[in-house]
Amino acid sequence: MNWIAVVAALSGAMAVAAGAFGAHGAQGPAVEWLKTGGHYQLVHAVAALVALQLGARGPAGLFACGGLVFAGTLYLMALGLPRWLGAVTPIGGAAMILGWLWLAWVLASKAAR
Repeated sequence: MNWIAVVAALSGAMAVAAGAFGAHGAQGPAVEWLKTGGHYQLVHAVAALVALQLGARGPAGLFACGGLVFAGTLYLMALGLPRWLGAVTPIGGAAMILGWLWLAWVLASKAAR
């Protein structure tokens, strides 16, 4: 079993659910947290699956885990957990950025061969 693919697929489902809840059941700042988290999580779930297809397992893992941490902390705050979780959110963002940089390096290395 490829855990990255499973996490990416579950992340896609979670992102759609968060977006729907943000559009129909949330109020106040929770709406934006759900919208932002859902957007980034969905994009990075797809990016993880594409990276896997390209043979870039490391970047795929960063996309999947980073998206989960980034969006997950926003979702938890939207559900009423403490706002200090917002201090953890950038860790997920950094993982996603590193994933893109690593993927660029992988692709440039393949092109140079």
